[in-house]
Amino acid sequence: MTVAQALIAPFADYAFMRRALVACMALAIGSGPVGVLLMLRRMSLMGDAMSHAVLPGAAVGFIAAGLSLWGMTLGGIAAGLIVAVLAGAVSRNTLLREDASLAGFYLASLALGVMLVSTHGNSLDLLHILFGTILAVNDAALFLVGGIASLSTVVLAAIYRPLVMECCDPVFLRSVGGRGGFYHLVFLVLVVLNLVAGFQALGTLMAVGLMMLPALCARFWAREVASMIGVAIGVAFASGYLGLLVSYHFRAPSGPSIVLVAAAVYGLSIVFGRRGGLLAGIVRRRHFHR
Repeated sequence: MTVAQALIAPFADYAFMRRALVACMALAIGSGPVGVLLMLRRMSLMGDAMSHAVLPGAAVGFIAAGLSLWGMTLGGIAAGLIVAVLAGAVSRNTLLREDASLAGFYLASLALGVMLVSTHGNSLDLLHILFGTILAVNDAALFLVGGIASLSTVVLAAIYRPLVMECCDPVFLRSVGGRGGFYHLVFLVLVVLNLVAGFQALGTLMAVGLMMLPALCARFWAREVASMIGVAIGVAFASGYLGLLVSYHFRAPSGPSIVLVAAAVYGLSIVFGRRGGLLAGIVRRRHFHR
């Protein structure tokens, strides 16, 4: 088998590989911009917390309707939004900051979700929910992931300027009458929706990987927000494509393969990134010493 055949044949020969690749493309388009904005708002770990927060809702949907796409999706969205609202309410009315409040809720949510699935299903059901099965994505799941990615893109385009302003200078936004709280709430809804979309393909434990790792890579290669979003989308899709190839040729689990490829790109970005990478810092220091 030639290199070209190894890169193309799996997608040319098998429909499930093509569906998985399209799902990766939709996830990249939807999750990439959200991950960049989470990073710029210093809320990167919030994505991880929210990915676990959807688990009890998905578990309730699983108990009520089995491995139903819509049951688990609606349950995950409801649980994620409830945790986001509760964490925000606790941080506003107590001494806890939002990150600490989210940590408490996400740990409880993760334990509750695992307990519910374990007591009402089997180990295979738990693995499916935690780690996903992107190679088993069907047409209905593909339409759901694509629909969420499209909705996320349209909404982000509509609130892009005030959202970026809130990231960079929230005080100025408030001084000109900007509704920072409203845009923050809309953004949290988009985070939950994209995590639920990722959950359908990668599981709750892997979904945040395709959201945050490409965004972190982009920070080393681009300066402008729009450029970082473009780099994040490209890295996310490339990670999905290469991860699927690794999964196909080496019989490895698809979700972890995709996230590990993204992690490898992140490692390379740390070393070779032209904006703040290790080698760039060494070159800059040598230049100043001269």
